[in-house]
Amino acid sequence: MLAGSLRALALLVFLSAPLSAGEAWTSFQNGGRLDLNETLAAPEGSPFGPQLWSAKIRGYGQSSPVLWKEKVFVTSIEGPQRDDYHIAAFDIANGNQLWETVWRNPSPAESTSYISRAASTPAVDENGLVCFLEGGLVVALNHDGNMRWFRNLVLEYGAIDSRHGVSASVEQQADRVFIWVERATDPYVLAIDKATGKDLWKVPGAQGTSWSSPRLVPVDGGDHLVLSAVGSLTGLDPKSGELLWRLEGIVGNSTPTPIPLGGGRFLIGATDGRGEGPAAGKPAESNGVVAIRKNSEGKWNAEYVWRSKRGTSSFGSPIAAGGSAYLVNRTGVLYCLDLETGEERYVERTPESVWCTPLADKQSVILFGKGGTISAISKGPEFKSLGSMKLWTDEPPMEPAPPPKPAAEGRGGPPGPPSGPTLYGVAIADGKLFARRGETLYCLRYGASSESAR
Repeated sequence: MLAGSLRALALLVFLSAPLSAGEAWTSFQNGGRLDLNETLAAPEGSPFGPQLWSAKIRGYGQSSPVLWKEKVFVTSIEGPQRDDYHIAAFDIANGNQLWETVWRNPSPAESTSYISRAASTPAVDENGLVCFLEGGLVVALNHDGNMRWFRNLVLEYGAIDSRHGVSASVEQQADRVFIWVERATDPYVLAIDKATGKDLWKVPGAQGTSWSSPRLVPVDGGDHLVLSAVGSLTGLDPKSGELLWRLEGIVGNSTPTPIPLGGGRFLIGATDGRGEGPAAGKPAESNGVVAIRKNSEGKWNAEYVWRSKRGTSSFGSPIAAGGSAYLVNRTGVLYCLDLETGEERYVERTPESVWCTPLADKQSVILFGKGGTISAISKGPEFKSLGSMKLWTDEPPMEPAPPPKPAAEGRGGPPGPPSGPTLYGVAIADGKLFARRGETLYCLRYGASSESAR
């Protein structure tokens, strides 16, 4: 099916080696580690490999796959009222489904493209995975699909009354996971012990509209748990939940997740929700690099190092690679900015709108188009296309068009639902790229040697 497209990739080169761990992609966006920076093969070596397999996923989901050794895990939801959640494991080698568990949704609601549908990505480690099923369940399973513990947050803390659903993915440290429920009434953040499933702490949420995920940002002496919700950025102590700092006056930061840069710095993205337009300038200024530091009184604060002049990030997060920051807006316009100063290097239109956060290797930045177009550009201050391919050529029937969104939702609501099949998330390990659209999981070879990926 993809043979013709793949032969067109003679100039497109990707990783020649697996990640440092070689066998894992453990959480949403791999914890923000998106510049893989591995050695590349020469173009005359083996180009980007063929599709190895694809597998149907029961129901529909917007979460990313996660990987551990020989298994890839995905979540999905099924039924006209988002009735049942599914957690499934597939064999990395051949795409065979190894097991599946089904969980009744404690917060049924009509399944439409305006409400999150299995949007939270699980976290996985050597003991298994922890899934936040955004209807209100937190489920811990071992690698064979057996339950370790289970929580129903609706019974414990009340209904999750979020207008467009909750999509925060699971963040993790060695001994705990972080669950962020940014609902309309009494939003909260939990730290849960991985071994027992019991709360280590519970604190108020960010008090703002959000579909981003909590992110651990390394600072001097430890990590801060950073939350991005419209109007503010919030930093919590992951050990205690203590509020360490809050940065306000931010616009349009509802969806991109903070991306760590090291040394207490991180990239943050924001959008006006409508792509480019008269209001683009103000949200653009909320895109940039933020630094977390202690002030003269020994207290933590956060402030912008630089702000973007016109570049915005809509659905995916911005990334840093090769001394540049890359931001892609909802219409597929790519902004390349100097990572240290924020000065614009170039602006180019990509083949498709981008809903999935890009990745980078040693020489390339990889963009994942909403409609399945994967393209690569050269790192550096000048734009150079290295080629593209189409992940799928079948076009399943489009979902029924949702009703018009009331004007009153404006910028407080989501930027708008996708139409047609959408590439939501990717993961890479052991010489393979895994890409997920709503109802299908794809596995492609991702490496220089045709023998490196079984």
